[in-house]
Amino acid sequence: MTKADIVNEIAKNTGIDKASVLATVEAFMETIKESLANSENVYLRGFGSFVIKERAEKTARNISKNTTIIIPAHKIPAFKPAKTFVSTVK
Repeated sequence: MTKADIVNEIAKNTGIDKASVLATVEAFMETIKESLANSENVYLRGFGSFVIKERAEKTARNISKNTTIIIPAHKIPAFKPAKTFVSTVK
């Protein structure tokens, strides 16, 4: 399902025009991105959590050149679904 499919589905179910739904979905996603960029987790009860995970520094290998490189510690966004969400998908 794409963002356009989501917008169409919401517009069909609510009767709100697609332009308004698209603006709302875009604002929702932008708010989540800004919160994660500011190291703030986002919790949506009954749906899941968008959290920042920290990856430790590690050593990796470049197989083609047979050298090692250091990958620095970094943060990545992650999604953890709520228990009710997981039970619905099963």
